[in-house]
This record gives sequence, C-alpha cells and structure tokens, in this order.
Amino acid sequence: MEEPVVLPSSTTSALSLSLHPLPILNISEHLTRRKLEKGTNNPFVIGALLGTQNGREVEIVNSFELASEEAQDGSGKIIVDSAFLISRTQQYKQVFPSLELIGWYTVATQPSSLHISLHEQFSSFVATPLLLLLQPTTKETKESTALPFKAYEPTIEIRDRKSRSVFVEASYVVETGEAERIAVDWTARGGEGGSTVLSQLQTQRAAVKMLHDRIQLLVSYVASIIQEKQPKDHAALRSLSALLASLPASDRPEFREEFDTEYADVQITAYLASLTKSTHALNELVDKFVTMTSNREPVGGGMSMRRRGGRGMGSVPHFDWDRHGR
Repeated sequence: MEEPVVLPSSTTSALSLSLHPLPILNISEHLTRRKLEKGTNNPFVIGALLGTQNGREVEIVNSFELASEEAQDGSGKIIVDSAFLISRTQQYKQVFPSLELIGWYTVATQPSSLHISLHEQFSSFVATPLLLLLQPTTKETKESTALPFKAYEPTIEIRDRKSRSVFVEASYVVETGEAERIAVDWTARGGEGGSTVLSQLQTQRAAVKMLHDRIQLLVSYVASIIQEKQPKDHAALRSLSALLASLPASDRPEFREEFDTEYADVQITAYLASLTKSTHALNELVDKFVTMTSNREPVGGGMSMRRRGGRGMGSVPHFDWDRHGR
C-alpha cells in the first residue's frame, strides 16, 4: 500500500492563499476538453499557475496548460516539457510583468507519489511550487456547495532519521475584482453574445434541415415517377425543371475558373503561413548560432578562433576545401 504523501489535517499551512476565478475556469475547461478528446472520465491534466507572492501571501491569478509525456522506461513517470514551460512563462511575462510562476495544477482525488515526482521537476523553476488539485466530483460532492479544489504546500517530513517530500493542505479564499465579478456573472448567464450566436445557429440548422427534407422529398418523387410508381404531374415537373434551371451550373467554364482561383488563393495563403513559420525557425537558429560564436575569445596575437586553421580552445576544426577538393 502506498504511503500517504499528505500530512494529517492536524498539520496546517500558515500560507495566506487567494484563488481568482480565471484559473478555476481555465482548469475546468481544460479537464472538460481532455475528457472529450480522450473519451475517458479520468484523463491526465497538468498545467502551470501564475500569480503574485509577497512573503506568505500568495495570489493565484492565471494558469496555462503544459505539455508532458510518459517516461520511456515504463515506470509510469510523467515528464514535463521544461522548454515549453520556460517559453510560455516568458511569453506571459511580456504581457503581465507582475505575474510569476508559483506552482502547478492537476486533476486527482488525492496527491500521490506521482505528484511528488512532478513536484521535484517544478522545484527547479520555483523554490516552493504550490499544487492546486481539482478533485473530480462524486455523488457525495455534487450536492456540496464548496469548490472541488484543494491547495497544497510542499514541505519536508523527517521520520526515522529520514526525510521525504510531502504536502500539507493550505486553506484558500476565492477573491474577485469588480471586472472578474462582471465576467463570471456574464459567463454564468451564458453571455448575451453567446446566446445570440446560439439562437442564430439553431435557426440556420432548422432552415438547412427543412431544405434537406424537401430536397429528399423531390428526389423520392422523381424516382417514383421514373419507376412508374406514381402518375406524372406535369405542372410539378415544370416547376421542378424551372427550379433546376435557376441554379448556377457548376460545369460551366466561368464557375470552374472562379473555383480554381479561390482554391489557388487558399493554397497560397497556406504556403505563406508555412513559409513564415519556417523562416521564423531559421531566424531562431541563426540567432543561436551567432550567440554561440560571438562568445569565443581571440587567441594568439589577436588571431580569431574562427580564422581558417585556428585551433583555439573550443574552436571548430576547419575543413580545407581547396586541399581536399570540393
């Protein structure tokens, strides 16, 4: 049986923690989306928490998803993509300079040894990363008015002259500003814009369904006449012929030319996007190469290490094309 990694409830954290509505909504949406993608009720979900910390006062303000993969050794350990974590954190810092990486979140009923291993990975970026746990609702918790979230602070337990990393539960309060209260209320009511779009889509769906049903009726009517199961109604057939004649002919050269032009425009747009992405990757590679080569110091009488034939410390041997042939 696995040893619990959470200290008893008699041990409490002195952390003053405030949780804002945005990370609550982000984590809930992340879990719902992963359920639909994986087709399971218990998908693995992990992300980072952003906020501010002043001493023992911490505010969780925002969050973002993280990329991860399972270890190849079959141990079941989850490896967090540290490069993605650093890059996304820096991007958020450019927009929100006051926010810092303060922890991570996941979905589970209780913390386990898996979360301890994940905590150790986050410890290289944050001294004491907080854990925000979204606990899946059960029949007992559905009737509860409390949020299915628990926050944990890491600590060290010493037992039998051995130390190990454990979690201690930290109480939190939900703190909202005026703008957040308006946004949450608007979201809870579905949003006026969202309800308008929904009603428009429902109207269009009903119209398309009605058109489809009537086309199917006409097709069945013509098929029954061809099979001589029904008598011909010349007035209805003339109306149907006039309707078909009024439709744009897709086999005309003008239609084909316009279609090909629009198709070419779409393809060019896709190619430009791919070319822009490749150019950006090449630019990053050139920047890294320049950074790597600019840090080399000159050696021996001012001769640069990048000079042909140079053999200074850390230099790259030069291949003489003139001597060995091109």
